Amino acid sequence: MEIKALLTTLTKDYNRISMHGVRRELLFAQARSLGIPLEEIWIPSKATNEICEAQTIKSITKWRESENLSSIVFGDLFLEDIRIYREKFLRTLGLECIFPLWGKDTRELAKFFVESGFEAIICTVDPKKLDPSFCGREFDSEFLSEIPSTADPCGENGEFHTFVFDGPIFKEKLDVKVGQVVSRDGFYFADIFPKFGTG
Repeated sequence: MEIKALLTTLTKDYNRISMHGVRRELLFAQARSLGIPLEEIWIPSKATNEICEAQTIKSITKWRESENLSSIVFGDLFLEDIRIYREKFLRTLGLECIFPLWGKDTRELAKFFVESGFEAIICTVDPKKLDPSFCGREFDSEFLSEIPSTADPCGENGEFHTFVFDGPIFKEKLDVKVGQVVSRDGFYFADIFPKFGTG
């Protein structure tokens, strides 16, 4: 497959990646290091699903028409309702959904991620599913050994989200550091910023 672009949703009010809370400048740094164009989908804070869908359709339609887009790849692992929703939604746009990780053992997948040399930081934690003290930590073997058995190792049930800053597919490692961890809208967010930037 030829990857045309990375599709990411951002929140206007915060100028950050929606749900992850990651700064936009780091999103651009990721895309540059991967060497893949970036397509931003902008939504307001507390956007309804209808608004999210409308903005997504706008971005996808642009790429479908200009680049002969045929499919969209998702990293979903096992949530059947999410998969059904995505397939139904994109079918209306004449696009196919591809789920290359579907059904993989998440413990083995997390282990493979770490052993392959990828590096990531836990940027968001749902305190109802995981202790907030894990927010801001690195996603590594130690993290995987300490999370409770009730938490999915890949955070597939929304326990946590990550920001990847290095790995085999990166041209260069992103030099970042973790700042303050804040509580907002029922979640905990770690503020990650460039090591030589302001934060």
